[in-house]
Amino acid sequence: MARGIPRAQPPPDAPDAPDDLPRFVLWRMRRNPLRRTTDLVQAWIALGLFLAVLAAAPAAMFLVGDTAYRHYTDLAEHQRQTRQRTAAVLVHDAPRHPEPGSREEEKTRYPVEVRFTDPTGRPRTGKTDVPPALPAGSTVDVWAATDGTITGPPLTTDQIRSRCMGWAIVSALAVAAAGAGAHGLACLLLRRRNLAAWDTAWAGTAPRWTTPT
Repeated sequence: MARGIPRAQPPPDAPDAPDDLPRFVLWRMRRNPLRRTTDLVQAWIALGLFLAVLAAAPAAMFLVGDTAYRHYTDLAEHQRQTRQRTAAVLVHDAPRHPEPGSREEEKTRYPVEVRFTDPTGRPRTGKTDVPPALPAGSTVDVWAATDGTITGPPLTTDQIRSRCMGWAIVSALAVAAAGAGAHGLACLLLRRRNLAAWDTAWAGTAPRWTTPT
């Protein structure tokens, strides 16, 4: 009597144990009858790019961070030499806030024209943000540049450090993105090669499936 068709078995569970994880992740490197040359190439490309990103990201962070630090340090020094904190006098009354005494009034600032002296000693006029309802003739501190414009204070040490860290993080992300893009491009090219190989194999196999015996 013919043997019955065996019952279908459920697929094996996904590897949960730590010992099975490397084999699951690096399955393309494992020897098996269905592994193609392109699978092995793709695995080595992925591993090489991963190691390259791990090595290049810290180097990029250091180089970019160091370059940014020197740039912003020189910029801060230039700002300290060309900017001066000086007293400015309001020319007009500052507008009143519609809700006096509110928390919004404490945070609101209005641009008002002021008179001040620039670092070269010349009298200037400009606009700066002041609290609401400040009367004309009041004195406020502003930072003035040598060209007579009102500007911000020179960069502080914390601001320089923050900007350098930001550029370092951006450089690391850029290296990771470049690695991911290179991997995606390699996978695309290998996939096209596989499709071409399948077309060639099918061209040789199809006649045996379609030609009557």
